[in-house]
Amino acid sequence: MHYSVLIIDDEKELSEYTAKYFNMSGIPAQYALDAASALEFLKDNTCSLILLDINLGDDSGFELCQKIRQTTDIPIFFISARSAEDDMLLALSIGGDDYICKPYSLGVLLAKVKAELKRYESTHRSDEKTDDDGTVNIGDAVVNLKKASITKNGKETPLKAMEYKILVYLLRNSDRVIPKEEIFEKIWDTTFVGDVTLNVHIRHLREKIEDDAGNPRFIKTVWGVGFMLDSTGTQ
Repeated sequence: MHYSVLIIDDEKELSEYTAKYFNMSGIPAQYALDAASALEFLKDNTCSLILLDINLGDDSGFELCQKIRQTTDIPIFFISARSAEDDMLLALSIGGDDYICKPYSLGVLLAKVKAELKRYESTHRSDEKTDDDGTVNIGDAVVNLKKASITKNGKETPLKAMEYKILVYLLRNSDRVIPKEEIFEKIWDTTFVGDVTLNVHIRHLREKIEDDAGNPRFIKTVWGVGFMLDSTGTQ
């Protein structure tokens, strides 16, 4: 069976209430209280987005994220009462697409989930001008928009959902300085996203595209403003 959202959180009352709230709002949702239950659920069911807590009793949400990432690239939003920057950086670096701190408003969470589901469903229907095989060259890197992957030096690497959306937006607005606030609004549908989240995704894109991620040629930082994709060498 397919669900829009899987909630993985060991707080049973919160998980039940959140799932019920989503279902009443037209978003089919289910929940799991630990890593084993979540993995068992994913063997028999599919979903389009995962809300994942870091603390899962004796289990770690970080480790579970890494296991899930071995088989799927669906968006994973970490939800946690831990607000330290180190936790956010780790969550995003191992495959998380966003980080939401508890306590959160169910209304705001629902809005973010709806926006993400809408984008996820259209991920592979980009109207970007591409070659017949759906590729765009950025230097030596080949971006396959149909497969949401990047091939460089003969190695193909999948793009996470948020990386894909950021890259497509940069391609659509190449050679234009894009303020961070605009990226937050267009990609996350909110301006309440920390710089840490965006910077981690940009770093991951550079690592997949640039010859030297520390001295980028294509995805450039415009200090104090935002980012720009230099179209030189892009076709």
